Amino acid sequence: RPPEDEEEEAEVGWQEKLFSQFEVDLYLNESACQTPLDWQYREEIQKLEKAGGRKNCRIFTYTDHDRFTNLEELCQKVTDLDHEVPSYLVERMANVRRRRQDRRPVEASSLKSKIITWEPSEEFIKNSHVINTPVQTMYIMGDLGPYGKLGRKEYENVLCTIKVDGNGVITVKPDFNGTKGAYRIEVDGEKREVWEYTIENASAQVQPEEQEREQRMFRDLYGRHRDYLSGLVGSDFEMPLPGTLRLFVNGEIVSAQGYEYDNLYVHFFLELPNQWSSSPFQQLSGVTQTCATKTVGWENVAYFCYPFTVEMFYTQEDEGMFPYSLPQWPVLYFEVLSLDFWQRYRVEGYGSLVLPACPGVHMLTIPTWRPVELGTVAEMRRFFIGGSPELEDLTYVRIPSTFQGKRLSRFGFRTETTGSVTFRLYCLQQSKAFLENSALRQRMQSVLDRLGGFSQQSSVYNVLEAFQRARRRMQEARVSLPQDLINTSASTV
Repeated sequence: RPPEDEEEEAEVGWQEKLFSQFEVDLYLNESACQTPLDWQYREEIQKLEKAGGRKNCRIFTYTDHDRFTNLEELCQKVTDLDHEVPSYLVERMANVRRRRQDRRPVEASSLKSKIITWEPSEEFIKNSHVINTPVQTMYIMGDLGPYGKLGRKEYENVLCTIKVDGNGVITVKPDFNGTKGAYRIEVDGEKREVWEYTIENASAQVQPEEQEREQRMFRDLYGRHRDYLSGLVGSDFEMPLPGTLRLFVNGEIVSAQGYEYDNLYVHFFLELPNQWSSSPFQQLSGVTQTCATKTVGWENVAYFCYPFTVEMFYTQEDEGMFPYSLPQWPVLYFEVLSLDFWQRYRVEGYGSLVLPACPGVHMLTIPTWRPVELGTVAEMRRFFIGGSPELEDLTYVRIPSTFQGKRLSRFGFRTETTGSVTFRLYCLQQSKAFLENSALRQRMQSVLDRLGGFSQQSSVYNVLEAFQRARRRMQEARVSLPQDLINTSASTV
């Protein structure tokens, strides 16, 4: 083949139509033209033939109006299976056209009074569905057929897909090459051929003045949109009192793994220490559903995905009292139990979780244990008739709520390590101290730093630790010195 026929370069504009050899042969046949678009393409091809023919050979395009673009959207598969059957959702969404939807503007007054549409119509769903963003599509194609046999549909390959949605976002797939190597396409035909092609951005660079004007326009647009959203939401938020922290916990018991028996469920409750309170209607305990386990790796895992929401309030007392009464965070106590076919339950483990002091998302896996008795009789009773040693007070997992002494002894209390429970906690904190510190642009580690609690608590701990370290060093130095040197220095003094 001549080497000049193997290379081709084309500069393509947005929605610019470049005809392929197949389309030239098709539209020159008058009987194949049925739609007004077909007759328009026939006229354009005839003009090209009179002007000397088309300049492109292998590179051509399919614009947003072509049948290929419409079929390409409807015929996309989810997997690479040859005999894939479209699901119900795929069939329903295939009828939702993603391009050129007529979206009627909605007045702001109606939105304020009707943010949620409880009974949407079919037309409303088609026009307002999240996937129904108006999109214009264009395909840059390549005819990779054998030399001298162009115009066969089986040799057409998509080189580049360009989409522009109603928000002005341009998507180019694959991306411009830049410093990367050329893209490769292998074609199985009369000979196994490898084609390489590059995609470059040929658009003129924007001028700095135009870029600044565009950024200024976007800032104004975002500012108006922010004002619009704030007008919808409003500003009537209930702020806590000064010195008070509101703590929201949107939690989820994700899973339990590593336990002996199947059909697990979790019973949990939240203990509020001093200076913490909750609303009278707030539920501080709960029980998950019974969940069967599945084998994942080497462990049996029960996926609960049980959500719960807790709202608590922390009220700060006199700051002078903090060194003597240090603040504590709420504790989540839980126990894991199993239920068999005969409705016999067994205690699988106990555990506790201190709620995180920092806001954000926390993924925590808490190990558990259960009390055991000596001998085989207890295990046989547990296996055959259910039941096992239980804790009367779940707070015994940490420090019992009824304990009033100075030292807690657990001597003789026998336990066995069991599995673990995974929690996902979304913690939110609200306080007026946040506003004050953001105005002063001061960075704090936690909310109790802002309230003045942890700062004094940490200072007390730091002083005590420094004192203990200095005392240990002094004792070690005194032991290492010779006794005659110590006695001589004492007599001299």
